[in-house]
Amino acid sequence: MIPTITVFEWVPDFARGYVRDMRARWAFEETGQDYAVDVIDFDRVKSPAHRRFQPFGQVPSYRDDAVEIFESGAIALHIARAAPGLLPADPAGQARAEQWVIAALNSVEPYVMQLAVVDIFEADRAWSAERRPKVIEDIRGRLVDLSAALGDKDWLDNSFTVGDLTMVCVLRGLHDSRLLEEFPNLAAYVARGEARPAYARALAAHLADFAAEPVAA
Repeated sequence: MIPTITVFEWVPDFARGYVRDMRARWAFEETGQDYAVDVIDFDRVKSPAHRRFQPFGQVPSYRDDAVEIFESGAIALHIARAAPGLLPADPAGQARAEQWVIAALNSVEPYVMQLAVVDIFEADRAWSAERRPKVIEDIRGRLVDLSAALGDKDWLDNSFTVGDLTMVCVLRGLHDSRLLEEFPNLAAYVARGEARPAYARALAAHLADFAAEPVAA
C-alpha cells in the first residue's frame, strides 16, 4: 500500500497549518515520496479502531505495507530514512539530524505548548493569566540557547535535514506571540523553512483536506 497518514477532516481556524500531520506531509514532499491521507473526524480519532494504531487518539498515525507507527517525530524520521533528501549520507550527520528532531520535540516543544495552553486551551482558567509570564520566561530561555546553537548558519547542521523540518514546525507555534522577533536569526531560520517549495506544497495539501465546519444537528 502507498504510505498513508491519518489527518483531521476539520480543525478550528487557529489550528490550521499547525496540526502535526504537517510534519509528515512536509517530509514526504522533501523526499519526493507519494503518500495518501486517511481523513478522519474527532469521533473516529478516539475510536477503538483508531486507537489500535494511535493509542492516545491523536493524529497523525502512519501505515505502509511493513510499518504501523505513530508520533510525528517517529513518522518524520521513518520517511527521512526511506528516501534521500532529509538525512546526510554519513552516520555522524544522520545522528546529528536525529538529535535535532528529538531536541525539537523534547527540549523546545513542551515550552511552546505551554503558551498554547495558557493562551488558548485553558485561557478561561483563573491561573492562566498568572502563569503566562513564567511561560514566556521559560520559552525565552530555550530560544536563547537555540539561537546560540544556530548562530549565523542557515540550518542547524551543514544542510537542511529532518531536524530542521521538525524544529521549524515547532517554532512556528510562536508566530502569534512575536517572541521570535526577539531573535532575528531564529525568525529568519523559520522564514527559510517556510519558503521551501516542499513546505508550500505540504501546507496547501494540509489546508485543502479540511471539510467545511460541521453543522450542529
